[in-house]
Amino acid sequence: MSKRTRREEAQADEDAVEQMPEVSRWEGLPVVAIAGRPNVGKSTLFNRLLHSRRAIVDPTPGVTRDPIEAIWQPDEADLPVMLVDTGGLKLERDAMDSLVAQKSWDWIAKADLVLFLVDIVNITPEDEEFASQLRRWASKTVLVVNKADSPERDARAWNYATWGYKHMVFVSGEHGRNMDELSELICSRLDWSNAKPAAHEDHKDLRIAIMGKPNVGKSTLLNRLIGEEKSIVSDMPGTTRDVVEGSFVYKGRQFTVLDTAGMRRKAKVHEAVEYYSVNRAVKTLDRADVVILMIDAVEGLSDQDKKIVKLAVDKGRAVVFALNKWDQMPQIKNTFEAAQDKLRFFFGQMSYAPVLQLAAKDGQGVDKLLSTCVSLYDQLTHSVETSKLNKAVRDWVDTTPPPANARFRFKFRYAVQTGVNPVSFALFVTRPDAVTDTYVSYLKNKIRSELGYSSVPIEVELRASRKRFEDLEKR
Repeated sequence: MSKRTRREEAQADEDAVEQMPEVSRWEGLPVVAIAGRPNVGKSTLFNRLLHSRRAIVDPTPGVTRDPIEAIWQPDEADLPVMLVDTGGLKLERDAMDSLVAQKSWDWIAKADLVLFLVDIVNITPEDEEFASQLRRWASKTVLVVNKADSPERDARAWNYATWGYKHMVFVSGEHGRNMDELSELICSRLDWSNAKPAAHEDHKDLRIAIMGKPNVGKSTLLNRLIGEEKSIVSDMPGTTRDVVEGSFVYKGRQFTVLDTAGMRRKAKVHEAVEYYSVNRAVKTLDRADVVILMIDAVEGLSDQDKKIVKLAVDKGRAVVFALNKWDQMPQIKNTFEAAQDKLRFFFGQMSYAPVLQLAAKDGQGVDKLLSTCVSLYDQLTHSVETSKLNKAVRDWVDTTPPPANARFRFKFRYAVQTGVNPVSFALFVTRPDAVTDTYVSYLKNKIRSELGYSSVPIEVELRASRKRFEDLEKR
């Protein structure tokens, strides 16, 4: 696949995902798991049912590793369903395949309904083996014969009838054939008696995205936070491919945590699958409030860390620098201060962002990390009274006036806060073009330090003043 084509495919994929389904808004939903060997079209069917490209689809076998959860609202049901795309099951496995398989079997065991997906073109030994293993759950299994693109192909599908599963349906996940029939069958087999909106439905969750290079401990942190092994943890870089989501409560606050794929330098990204994964990680910034940048304390910083932070700050997201694996650092006086100074120098204008020690594997520093996230979120959602803002800006301008050069002379008129999360302000002046970048930085630093935004990025826009603001000023 050419670089151009890969980029175009990734962009098309991201344009189709305006808002990823949120799995934390319901409790007790019936669970439907899609299972089968690699490359039979599980992720394609998953996306087809959701009407959204939620899971990465690629001809490469074994793309899906961590199970992907999403809320699906069937047309035939009044309430939604928890739909899960599981990793492919293989007979011959390496260490990673075994981890993927274990996660898949865990979901199969606890699902209310299993969609056992097979390929109409050919029956493989893996299909035969998994058909045998799934018989213990035959009462909750539906055999779904995929790639039945036309009625002419249906005759081949009857070969699977010898397996003895009571419910069987022929579909084409790619082309959408017989999706209504499949949906009706699924809904007829489910029970919603335990489903209800989550208790925190009316409480806005705090969303944190865990980002960083591959193999810095992102999935380990997610598993630690939610209290279960949801993300596969391996020494192999690039284990996480899709965005893995979980939720938990900390000191009465509801959190949603998003574990993203590791982001490497573009020159090292050769596989289309990894390219899609990185795009998904970037897209996660649209949902996040706070970004935890995981940095391997032993290996140190990289240029890729700087790019991740720039992406986050450009979107107005708060950033926490988490120096993970700190327990492996030498216990020497001032080690943390030295690491902090190096990080401040590396990131230049990010001196306001918190820097923390962390050992995600053992849980050291996690409480402080979460408390910091709460503090950052409170700053991101903080609003300043207009009168207080204007008094403060006038005091700053009077105390430290701009350069007394006619070329740079301007007069401040009025200020308003134009947004929260991300935080933004508009300052109305007589000549916006006369205000130097240095003076704008001065004003931003004053807003940050004196008005309650000490640790988050803020945006200050200069606008030409209008008479109506002068009138407001006189009132």
